[in-house]
Amino acid sequence: MQLALGSETLPLSFDADGVVRIGGTRVTLDTIVAAFRDGLTAEEMVQQYPSVELGAVYTAIGYYLRHREEVDAYLAARERQADDIRQETEKQFSPAGVRSRLLARRNQQG
Repeated sequence: MQLALGSETLPLSFDADGVVRIGGTRVTLDTIVAAFRDGLTAEEMVQQYPSVELGAVYTAIGYYLRHREEVDAYLAARERQADDIRQETEKQFSPAGVRSRLLARRNQQG
């Protein structure tokens, strides 16, 4: 028997917002890379995110390891984007005093 070594399609795709997702799920490449960096095994990731197939997790990790510079640049850009969104949201909806307002509201109810 001969083994066919054709190229396989990556289980990675961009969604409408430019976020890389794994295997057609809502799980992001960011999530898998963070879990990998935290020392989780692919099996543990599948337990946490059962919508992702084990092979897709291994392939995503392999892709990360082969393209670390590009993925790290992508992740850094995503982090900057998240920071920009967070700052804009805080300008519109100040988080100052949220805890005290919530506690006051809870005390009024109970």
